[in-house]
Amino acid sequence: MDLTAIIVTILALVVLIYGVLIYNNLVRLKHDVARSWSNIDVALKQRHDELPKLVEVCKRYMGYEQETLERVIRARGAVFEARSRGDVAGLGTAETALRAGLGQLFALAENYPALKADEAFKHLSTRISQLEEAIADRRELYNDGVNLNNVRIEQFPDALVARAFGFKAFELLEFAEARADVDLAKLFG
Repeated sequence: MDLTAIIVTILALVVLIYGVLIYNNLVRLKHDVARSWSNIDVALKQRHDELPKLVEVCKRYMGYEQETLERVIRARGAVFEARSRGDVAGLGTAETALRAGLGQLFALAENYPALKADEAFKHLSTRISQLEEAIADRRELYNDGVNLNNVRIEQFPDALVARAFGFKAFELLEFAEARADVDLAKLFG
């Protein structure tokens, strides 16, 4: 074997090994995003199961607030549908509506001292608040993974491997209120 053949063979092996490393890293990123989505899904399911209990407790005290209670239930259904379809954009929109409904529900609860004193209400509102925090944390991890994946599949030479093997970009999970400006006059007025 002459020197040129040896050099070409070594270069081909280096390129092949580098390509395999890129491929394996892209696969790892794809699975990290999928795992992050599953973690969000678990918290969404848990909250989904708690919301009807909260609404039932509130119904006992908030007879005149049916519209708010129904809005929460409709938004819960929209979140469930979007989550079931894996529709990230739809989930963001539905989450925004659900969070607005829950905010209104908790604000209205302030007008019902007996409801606020109810142990079931206290437990459920604390549990839902904990789940909201978990969803926010998991959404941040998911979006970090999505961003890392999306950047890698666009960078050279990863883009060559990504295109060759059909790696796709993922969509960020965004909730509208995370981008909304805070109305300081309303908070301190």
